[in-house]
Amino acid sequence: QIQLRESGGGSVQAGSSLTLSCVMSNSEYIFKNCKMGWYRQGPGKERALVSTISNSGFANYSDSVKGRFTISRDHTSRTLLLQMDNVQAEDTAVYTCVSCAIYRDGVFLGDWHYWGQGTQVTVSS
Repeated sequence: QIQLRESGGGSVQAGSSLTLSCVMSNSEYIFKNCKMGWYRQGPGKERALVSTISNSGFANYSDSVKGRFTISRDHTSRTLLLQMDNVQAEDTAVYTCVSCAIYRDGVFLGDWHYWGQGTQVTVSS
């Protein structure tokens, strides 16, 4: 059974840095071949896609985090990372790791095969 487990969340001051980790268990093959990403859902907000990274390392970011967050992946340890720098109060959210985007006829359907449970990040100003 494939599982994604996030860690690294916590309470921090605005302007500081935080690194989130997501470890995939039970499948080195899936980790190496699947696109992965991070979502977040802040209080009273809809879930939003923050960043994605292809199996070859090509990264994309939402405008709200571009230039502050960095996504990366380590195939050896099956770990997805999200380096968050200069965090702001609006970054407060539950961050959830995802893997294996679902496509139909080459079009991304907005869903993923695997979801983590999420980790809370709280930024105080």
